[in-house]
Amino acid sequence: MRYLLISFLIGFASSCSLSTTKGFLEQSPSKDRVTNTYFSNAEIDYVYKINLEVYKHHFGGLLIVKKLNDNHHRVVFTTEFGKKMMDFEYIGNQFKVNYMFEDLNKKIIVNTLSKDFKLLVNQYILVDKEFTTPNELVYQTKQDKRNDFYFYNKETIKLEKIVSTSNSNEKITIFFNEVKDEISKEIKFIHKDIKMKIHLNYISN
Repeated sequence: MRYLLISFLIGFASSCSLSTTKGFLEQSPSKDRVTNTYFSNAEIDYVYKINLEVYKHHFGGLLIVKKLNDNHHRVVFTTEFGKKMMDFEYIGNQFKVNYMFEDLNKKIIVNTLSKDFKLLVNQYILVDKEFTTPNELVYQTKQDKRNDFYFYNKETIKLEKIVSTSNSNEKITIFFNEVKDEISKEIKFIHKDIKMKIHLNYISN
């Protein structure tokens, strides 16, 4: 009976373990926090062409991200003709919906997008655990009921992707591509638990 209980607990723990850091070497954190610099300059209006696919519906236009002060970002999605589709505001740990287009104003969509863009603009990340691979340093932080993993390239020291998970499953991966002058020219959001994709392409000012 005792053997069966131990086997069950081992099997349960294994089934709940994440593949995100499988095979990685865990080491003592080398720093208390890391920084996401991609949307950290208050003097820049970060403007991207956005393609949003959600439940087979497609929405396109412009995404504007603006840092207003140290812990304050605004994220606005408009059509190319200027019609507002979404207007989010992040002030510290507070989140505010200023506007949401009716076709997108569904609880699951609002909740998903709010978490997506919080990951995007969150500048300072407290480090709970640190992992290493031959090419990457990976920092884990706890956010609400999730674990977020930040993957930095060892050679360039650039943030390459963010993986957000529950205790047992990956929820979303954000890829940062074509990085130059602290700006990611292409950003992709891949969801695992909802039929949603977001693709951003930077528009040079």
